[in-house]
Amino acid sequence: MQTKTKQDGQLEQNKREKPMPVLAKVALIGFIGGVFWSFLAYCAYFFHFTEVAPNFILQPWAIGDWKDGALGQTIAILFIGLASVIASFLYYAFLKNRQGIWPGVAFGIGLWVLVFYVLNPIFPQLKAVPQLERNTVVTMVCFYILYGMFIGYSISFEVAEMRRQKQVDVVK
Repeated sequence: MQTKTKQDGQLEQNKREKPMPVLAKVALIGFIGGVFWSFLAYCAYFFHFTEVAPNFILQPWAIGDWKDGALGQTIAILFIGLASVIASFLYYAFLKNRQGIWPGVAFGIGLWVLVFYVLNPIFPQLKAVPQLERNTVVTMVCFYILYGMFIGYSISFEVAEMRRQKQVDVVK
């Protein structure tokens, strides 16, 4: 009977996979969140809910008209995904232990303020907030809030799961 239990423990089907490191999950959450929400923002731009397209991020650095077409939008969405990895690490560093909706909402609003007020001079095609249409402001604030909630809930969930798994491992 003892040998059978030892053999069962050694079978590949009974072995647990090593979980992905939490920092890799944070990076993946950031990239997926950035790509997903900037793609939805592009859809909002396409349907004229906002006058700000994702390619505004390329304007200070890229030369040529290609950045205004589909290629420029696609590269901008991927670039926002990469920049979002940095944002997700900032959330992880400062807010990972916060539970609920409000830390993510505050994070999203903070990012919106950062982009539309603090970094506005860097982006030549991005009008100042008072010059933007009301639909644009409301749409972009909503997207940033939803993005912040996505990042916040996802990272908080992963941190809570990691703690729960450590407690289960300690009990065993």
